[in-house]
Parts: sequence; C-alpha cells; structure tokens
Amino acid sequence: MSIRFANKVVLVIGGNSGIGRAAAQAYAEEGAQVVITGRDPKTLAEVEHELGPVALAIRSDVADLPSLDAVMQQVRHRHGRIDVLFVNAGIGTFAPIPEVTPEVWDEVHDVNLRGCFFAAQKALPLMGHGGSIVFTGSIGSLLAAPGNAIYAAAKAGLRAVTRIFAVELVGKGIRVNMVSPGPTETPLINRNLGMDAQAVDALRQMMIANTPMRRMGTPQEIARAVLFLSSDEASFITGVDLFVDGGVIEL
Repeated sequence: MSIRFANKVVLVIGGNSGIGRAAAQAYAEEGAQVVITGRDPKTLAEVEHELGPVALAIRSDVADLPSLDAVMQQVRHRHGRIDVLFVNAGIGTFAPIPEVTPEVWDEVHDVNLRGCFFAAQKALPLMGHGGSIVFTGSIGSLLAAPGNAIYAAAKAGLRAVTRIFAVELVGKGIRVNMVSPGPTETPLINRNLGMDAQAVDALRQMMIANTPMRRMGTPQEIARAVLFLSSDEASFITGVDLFVDGGVIEL
C-alpha cells in the first residue's frame, strides 16, 4: 500500500462519521498525523481510539466560529502546521419551497457554507506551499431536485467558494479542490433529512434508481477520491469539482 501522507498533518473538519470518518482512517493508514473535529463526543472518542496515537479529536461545531479558533490553536500547539485540510462538515434537509423557513435555511447554511468557508479561512495561517484543501460538495449543487433548495443552494455556494479559494491561493502553492458525492450511505441519510424511516427508504430507492450504477456509494469510495486530490498525485490539479456519483451527472 502507498504511504502518501507520511509526516503530513491532516485536519478533517467533520471527521467523526460518514465520509469524514472514512477519510480520517485512510489518512492515518497512509502515515498522516490526523486531527478530527465534530460535535458528537461519543463518535469523536470512537474515531480517536480507532486511529490510535496519531490522532487528536477535538469537539467543535463548525457553525460556532470561536470553536474553530480553538481548533486552530490546538493544532498549532500540537503540530505547528496543517499540510492537508479536508472540510467535510455538513447537514441536510428536504423541504418543498412553501415549507422552507428562515430558521432552517440559516441552520443548514451556517454549517454547509458559512462554517466551511471560515474553517478554511482560519486554517490558512497554518498552511504553506505544497498544502492542499479539499471541500465536500454535492451533485445536488447542479441537480434541480424538488425539495432540495436549501441544501443545494449551500453546496452551490461552497462550489463557488472552492474555485475562488483556488484562484486566490494558487500563487501561494496551495491547491484547492472539491469532491462532490452522489448518493452515499452515510449517517446523513438517516439522521439529518427530517424524514421518517419510510420516507428515507423511499428516497434511497429513488436515488438508486436514478444512479446508472444502480447502487449507493460507500464513504470509503468517496474518501479515496478525497485522498487522491489532497495527495501529490494531484499536484497539477486545482479548482476542480470531482463528481464521485456512480455516473449520475456524467451519464
């Protein structure tokens, strides 16, 4: 197995479940010193235990900007730098337009757009030439899926943020890219959509039917794309939005 991240410091924002957890595990397996953040102390402790002494878990809510400052202070104290930043935090909900409220809109955007932007901004003083940032996007930023206005708007905004980060940081030698998953089996499906179990299952079956590969993706499959873009194998790639979606967008 390749060891692409030996002696690298990797910070995974939202690294305690789903795609972030899979990526944190993969980074550690390839030699990285991994720092993860998340809101749930139970899953944070689980991942920290899984990763062993190479890991540091910090409880933090990406929507709470002072908690992001605390994360960066702890990373600076422990490692002094960040080589790879994976901004993965996200929540989702489905609601038809008449049912969208300002409160739910703000809750989703505070995490998926505002929080992700400031997480990357606050990490920059710890990053230098050769650094890499990867954001988790979504094919929802391009698809006009009914009921998905809140989440899609946030991810479309984050897609624009990614490209502007890439333009502004290219001269500093920091690459910035996005990985946009398609239908993926993560806790987000069951926990954050505000739907009952029957509705979630119907949504899952609809997503599978609309995916050319006729299945859901796994967090590990998305994580492999994240690791590629953040590794030196992608040294001539910046500003891209890589769809990992079983062919939904492409076919």
